[in-house]
Amino acid sequence: MIALDKDTFQAEVKDSEGLVLVDYWSESCEPCKALLPEVMALGEKYGEQVKFTKLDITKARRLAIGEQVLGLPTFILYKDGQKIHEVTKDDATAGNIEAMIRKAL
Repeated sequence: MIALDKDTFQAEVKDSEGLVLVDYWSESCEPCKALLPEVMALGEKYGEQVKFTKLDITKARRLAIGEQVLGLPTFILYKDGQKIHEVTKDDATAGNIEAMIRKAL
């Protein structure tokens, strides 16, 4: 899983071809941390087809707001730099994240 920051987001997500999953999280978000092992497992399963990344929003607040991340945890799937699907808050479960990925493949 690639750790993003405000300096690498453009190149790794917006300028990237194909599918990119961004895990928007923060150190103080317990549900975010609880989901991490399951998201890592999805990364193992779909890593050939989807680039898995994460962005700590406490270090990139303006960027997160610009991407309309209004609550945590939020997972957004981008295709060729465009947002195509997202799951957020209570809907952000491993099953829903996997369903979002499968739908895009």
